[in-house]
Amino acid sequence: MLKKFEVEGFKNFDYPLILDFSDVKQYTFNKECITDNLLNTIIVYGQNAIGKTNLGLAIFDIVNHLVDRNVTPGLYDYYLNNGNKYTYATFIYTFLFDGIEVVYEYKKTAADNLLYESVTIEGELYFEYDNLKNNKKKYFIADRLKAELPNLNFDYNDASISTLRYIVNNSVIEKKHPIRQIYDFVSNMLWFRSLDENRFIGLKDKIKRANDYFDFIFEDDNLESFQDLLKAAGIQDRLVVRATPDKEKVLYFDGPSLLPFFKVASNGTKALYTFFYWLQNKEISFLFIDEFDAYYHYELSEMLVKQLERKNYQTVLTSHNTNLLSNSIMRPDCYFILTRAKLTSIARATDRELREGHNLEKLYINGEFNEA
Repeated sequence: MLKKFEVEGFKNFDYPLILDFSDVKQYTFNKECITDNLLNTIIVYGQNAIGKTNLGLAIFDIVNHLVDRNVTPGLYDYYLNNGNKYTYATFIYTFLFDGIEVVYEYKKTAADNLLYESVTIEGELYFEYDNLKNNKKKYFIADRLKAELPNLNFDYNDASISTLRYIVNNSVIEKKHPIRQIYDFVSNMLWFRSLDENRFIGLKDKIKRANDYFDFIFEDDNLESFQDLLKAAGIQDRLVVRATPDKEKVLYFDGPSLLPFFKVASNGTKALYTFFYWLQNKEISFLFIDEFDAYYHYELSEMLVKQLERKNYQTVLTSHNTNLLSNSIMRPDCYFILTRAKLTSIARATDRELREGHNLEKLYINGEFNEA
């Protein structure tokens, strides 16, 4: 799991932004929001243009440079902060695998230009590539790592190649090794949003087939399960499948006249389809949904948050929906506020001792958490 994430110098983050999943308070309610003493589900609030989308892109930059997974074109343009303060961006990921703390750090000037990279396991530096040094010795490889991978040639000098990626792709390294666990975790991270289209980062190399997003509903019992989700969301329309003369399956709303689902469904219903499409995947390791509930009724938003709380992976959502700010849904250490200075949980943004009976939404609207 991800224990902590830190970034500085990327896009609008002209300060060290820290998202600490280990900052868990001793609340006795909604314990399903916590897994292995780490925050499992969080919601990030903040004003428009404050950087909520960029937070997701920052976390998922590791996908962009470490594994062969889909990245929607254009998301990583204008990479560095525009304040002329930074010549590179710094990313630090602290993972916890089977009780072992692993820190992966790198610095880049652009999405494809690596300047620095290191892995530290339980406080021991395993390797380091440092192109910021003036001397010629840019690489450090710990004797322990050399002993573990005796047949791997570390005498290469290509700044475009991640050392971690090089190790995994050119050696037989056991699944339980922390370096392999970083790679596998990152391979199954998923970021998506459905404000305008099915945009995503991670999890898949690309859509397997051009129409995978549209055709998966015809597989297994996906249609029946999606129909159940629609009913739970209060959408009573019945869906049916019909074949065209070319034997191509098409999804319709049933009725006196068949109406093609993807042409007449509301934005909210199509967003729910996208949610359903991605959440069928059992391999997700970390999920970030941007503008999670932009098209949802507040009751549907609450239902989906409760579904996500039961997943075995960490989830980060961004939202403007203050109806979700409730101790009946989550807890104060799981709600975060992003400002131009920092990211902090509302449990840390007030001197008040927040209890289960407090109305978090009312406190938020009344400015109780302005210290954030």
